[in-house]
Amino acid sequence: MSGLELLSEQGLRVDGRRAHELRNIECRLGVFSRADGSAYLEQGNTKVLAAVYGPHEARASQRRHDAAAINCQYSQAVFSGWERQRRAGGDRRSLELTALLQNTLESVVQVALYPRSQIDVYVQVLQADGGHYATCVNAAALALIDAGVALKDYVCACSASVLRERPLVDLSSSEASGAPELTAALLPRSGRLPLLEMSQRFHVDKLPELLDVAETACRDVHTILNRAVRRHVSARAADL
Repeated sequence: MSGLELLSEQGLRVDGRRAHELRNIECRLGVFSRADGSAYLEQGNTKVLAAVYGPHEARASQRRHDAAAINCQYSQAVFSGWERQRRAGGDRRSLELTALLQNTLESVVQVALYPRSQIDVYVQVLQADGGHYATCVNAAALALIDAGVALKDYVCACSASVLRERPLVDLSSSEASGAPELTAALLPRSGRLPLLEMSQRFHVDKLPELLDVAETACRDVHTILNRAVRRHVSARAADL
């Protein structure tokens, strides 16, 4: 689609959202009983499942005497996109996203509380329709909370771009196709950004505005995730 088709003269996108509006977010915690913590998150048509195991005794190769080791694995189901994926995981891009996810989560987990331990985080994209890495970060954060892992803060992520000189947030696949895309993760309480990834270069004049709208979008995501966590905790308490 061209930029004119993706954004109308009235500032409306194909799905009816305005430039600063998120896609609909639906999430559930505790969806996989065999894991210590789990979450399922839909952000628009992007769907992600996250599972956490641990903290448990670390393997000798990963054991740290002063902190926990975070072990992450990102994968994308072969049926997740319009085109069939050749491999569900292990390709170069999956390995890059696994490393990014691990770095992002290491910035928020209080690893010093779990010496000689290991925390395994698995995320799988079940359906990809743009912004899937940001959705993975959000799902992983919920799964860690469900597992009772101590965090310094929430970590919330969202994508952003510029179309026809107008910044957009939470891109669908049609909006992200061929456009430069920035993915940001935010710790809402401290305002730190543990992740900034750009798929292409932006003009330097656009970057401050783009960072501003991405941070605002991350805070909107935090409001939704926090509401889901409180709802989940209240339901658990009522069952006791």
